[in-house]
Amino acid sequence: MKMKIAIAQMDIAYGNPEENYIIADRLIQEAVEENPDLVVLPELWTTGYDLERLDEIADGKAAESIAFLEKTAAQNGVNLIGGSVANRTGNGVENTLLVISKDGKLVHTYSKLHLFQLMDEHHYFIPGTGTANFELEGRGFAGFVCYDIRFPEWLRKHASKGAEAIIVVAEWPKLRVAHWRSLLIARAIENQCYVIACNRAGSDPKNVFAGHSMVIDPWGEVIAEAGEGEEILTAEIDFDKVKEVRGIIPVFEDRRPEHY
Repeated sequence: MKMKIAIAQMDIAYGNPEENYIIADRLIQEAVEENPDLVVLPELWTTGYDLERLDEIADGKAAESIAFLEKTAAQNGVNLIGGSVANRTGNGVENTLLVISKDGKLVHTYSKLHLFQLMDEHHYFIPGTGTANFELEGRGFAGFVCYDIRFPEWLRKHASKGAEAIIVVAEWPKLRVAHWRSLLIARAIENQCYVIACNRAGSDPKNVFAGHSMVIDPWGEVIAEAGEGEEILTAEIDFDKVKEVRGIIPVFEDRRPEHY
């Protein structure tokens, strides 16, 4: 089975959800002209890293974001990874990835488990507790948020539970773009699956972001990579290749988790 992916590498308006809904809608409409099966948005696409104003601009129960994404998915007949949004819950604000099916239904949510202290996330967010595994079009996916990719054991747990493609949404700084590329390629190789990574473009008052969204195959080959600016990146993935690679080098059969 093949699937066409479109990544919306978005330049996010800092702390301005109203403007970001307009930008996201424009980019999704541009992406669907390529007839993709799946469109991916970046991390915190409604707010950016305006953390000090989260009490004001976070989305209560992610309701507005979900409504926008469900309507957009249904109107365009496309599956959406709604990046992640600042999601105000009863316990605090979570950084929540949203998965919407092409018929406009919320399929899955996952809140970022690992909070990045270097950007003060632990002062403004609470960590999630759920699983990142989900299904779309009958295929196994897992969706993660930015800093999660520095924890290979977390991604491996989900690959061992059936993920054939790993989605990563991020606001990864340009300063560490070499880490971004190396970590994503490593996660694809070690889990023998596709990695579909959407980073943001542009800058905010404190950071310049890397862009360089990527699609990587189960051999670790980069099959598509964006530049630094706002753009739509497209690529086709073939789930048969996951089975092929895992058959050639049977990493999952040879694991000995009782020892680690």
